[in-house]
Amino acid sequence: MRAIIALLLMLPFAASADGFDSGDTAWILTASALVLFMTLPGLSFFYAGLVRSKNVLSVLMQCFAIGCLASIVWLAFGYSLAFGEGNAFIGDLSKSFLNGVGKDTLSGSIPEPLFFVFQMTFAIITPALMVGGFAERMKFSSVLLFSISWLILVYLPVCHWVWGGGWLAEMGLLDFAGGTVVHITAGVGALVAALVIKNRRGYGSASMIPHNLTMTVAGAGMLWVGWYGFNGGSALTASGDAAMAILVTHISAAAGALTWAGLEWAKYGKPSVLGIVTGMVAGLGTITPASGFVGPAASLVIGISAGVVCFYATNLIKQKWKIDDSLDVFPVHGVGGILGTFLAGIFCSTELGIFSGYGFGGDNTSIGQQLGVQTIGILATLAYTAVVSFILLKIVAVVTKGIRVDNEQEVQGLDITSHEERGYNIQN
Repeated sequence: MRAIIALLLMLPFAASADGFDSGDTAWILTASALVLFMTLPGLSFFYAGLVRSKNVLSVLMQCFAIGCLASIVWLAFGYSLAFGEGNAFIGDLSKSFLNGVGKDTLSGSIPEPLFFVFQMTFAIITPALMVGGFAERMKFSSVLLFSISWLILVYLPVCHWVWGGGWLAEMGLLDFAGGTVVHITAGVGALVAALVIKNRRGYGSASMIPHNLTMTVAGAGMLWVGWYGFNGGSALTASGDAAMAILVTHISAAAGALTWAGLEWAKYGKPSVLGIVTGMVAGLGTITPASGFVGPAASLVIGISAGVVCFYATNLIKQKWKIDDSLDVFPVHGVGGILGTFLAGIFCSTELGIFSGYGFGGDNTSIGQQLGVQTIGILATLAYTAVVSFILLKIVAVVTKGIRVDNEQEVQGLDITSHEERGYNIQN
């Protein structure tokens, strides 16, 4: 026995004296790769399959370019403004270009450069999500200028409010992985863009069916896998918190997918492939803010709620209001983010029996108090994003001499008119 104990004492410890933990670091390295995988190629394929064949490359190009630009902005000053000390509204520039941050600098139990990379992947996917709101009709120059200015003026402040020690964090807002920071901001930004740029030519009369659902389903699968890193990685540790976040994420995705498909089956007589993957994304987006705060039974309720609410929101926006949010960014991500952020305030309670969660945020002591904070967070994020997005779109329209391609370019397709390439070159 003494020999065994002696051998155990000789083994290296995972956590060093200075707080560094190799297990946490290994997990967040993996999670960072998974979240980037969500955008490139997951979201890119998901969106590209949903547009017409003449625009497939334009969507892929937009997502890819946004990923590149967002990375440079994040290094230059984005990370610092989001996570620098600053004030209640925005951080400072003390960590621009990672000034003062070396390979041995820690953020909690992981290297700060790794925390930088993990958070950078969120900054990449959020503006890329908005591409679905204006797909097939915005100038490439306008896409780039709007996306990057939006990242700076919308994403960075809201990120600081919630995750950087800002005013919503001080109130105890529960947003584990991005209900407000990612999904509400992207959803509202996409909706405002769709309203400003107006519907695609022929919307409501011409056929605009997805050109390659096989590509979309492949992208959806990548999103599901990548979401393990998105939500599980937000624990920032290799722990039970991460494990539970992944578990509830998976259950909500499955429940959302089956609920959406079931509603289609009942309403239209047949369930669609597009419906089941859209329901999956709705389930993923809705559980995101709650994923670190709720248990498995609650995640089932959240997933079912996501399928129902987002299904009817999509029908309302497209069929009744006739708004061409081309790839359903607001009814899926925006509405899902709102719903999930609200439900997190209920199911975080430890007194709901099998539906109990893991406690309230900040100094909140009741569901009523927590829901009050959640509602403030939702409304503040929604209003701020809507106003700033509208102003930015108007400015971009002036700078790029019109935000939308002309009618001839839209009919011909953005692949040729914007990039002089075709997604498919079929020769007999």
